[in-house]
Amino acid sequence: MPSNDEVREALRVVIDPELRRSIVDLGMVRSIEVFDNGKVEVVVSLTTAGCPIRNHFQTAVAKAAQEAGATKVSVAFDVLSDTEKGALQKKLGRGGSLPTGALAQVQNVICVGSGKGGVGKSTLTANLAAALAADGKRVGVLDADVWGYSIPRMLGLGAQRPKVSAERKILPLDAHSTSVMSIGFFVEEDSPVVWRGPMLHKALTQFLEDVAWGEQDYLLIDLPPGTGDVSMTLSQLLPQSRFVIVTTPQPAAQKVARRAAEMAGKFKLEIAGVIENMAGFTTPGGERFPIFGEGGGQLLADELDVPLLAKVPLTMPLREQADAGTPLVLADPDDPAAQAIRQAASGLVASSPVELPVMQAPAPAAAPKPAGASLPMA
Repeated sequence: MPSNDEVREALRVVIDPELRRSIVDLGMVRSIEVFDNGKVEVVVSLTTAGCPIRNHFQTAVAKAAQEAGATKVSVAFDVLSDTEKGALQKKLGRGGSLPTGALAQVQNVICVGSGKGGVGKSTLTANLAAALAADGKRVGVLDADVWGYSIPRMLGLGAQRPKVSAERKILPLDAHSTSVMSIGFFVEEDSPVVWRGPMLHKALTQFLEDVAWGEQDYLLIDLPPGTGDVSMTLSQLLPQSRFVIVTTPQPAAQKVARRAAEMAGKFKLEIAGVIENMAGFTTPGGERFPIFGEGGGQLLADELDVPLLAKVPLTMPLREQADAGTPLVLADPDDPAAQAIRQAASGLVASSPVELPVMQAPAPAAAPKPAGASLPMA
């Protein structure tokens, strides 16, 4: 029959595939209880209740305990408290609300997401970044849509490759006064990226921590469709990021987009607002056609109790400038879509927390000098 310490030592072979550390070193082994008949009960603490690698821990812990001499193994799970998660972040070198190092000088992280593809997230991300930069903000863009990366094309960067600094940090490329990083810079043009969860997690962690983002007022992250590995990874790495939900007006898209909002809610992330894209098409003669319906964006914003940042209409120049590599807000600021996107950017700025200066109490007034001649000391 193994002792408690022997079981704990045996569990060091169980590695968290995402954090690349033993669950014992990470403090994820909550308790170990060994009974006289050789049965062992182990409680493992997870970072989230819906941990996608829970079955991995179940199998690996049972196998390790049996190899230590346990006749029967029972594995149970609970969830780390907020305090314990904070301690784990510090142990991993990610103290505070954002990872230390490269992101330490980023003031606001905005994730642009939706529950489905084809709603224009990348187009809006590129134009929001250009609008914020034109307003004098320091802006970075991370193209986290690993499978469908399109930010490099939309910002006119093509097949350029980033350089590495003397401090071995990846230097983001510059486009329209915006710092840009994408997986598209590291693969052959139009090559597919066929990766599973752990590889995605590692790549995104590098993009956040090994890129020299420098001082940025806003880092916009273009998420892939849905609520899969990438969204979960970013939610865990950036616990104080805010989400902008993009939807088209029809009820079907609005219902799917709500799932992305629910995912953000499960990770206790703030939703900054909703942007309704493709909100009607107006002909040169002034006739308007609501091709994708009406009101889905406002309905979603009302359900989530967040502001509707903008209703961006369908315009041909918005698509043309995305293909040309110049954001519409720069190429044609008077276009109706450009005006709506600038309105959304202004809404983000207005909703961003502002660090107020510390008010210091005025120094006490100096005592008045006595009038008259001074007397000699005795």
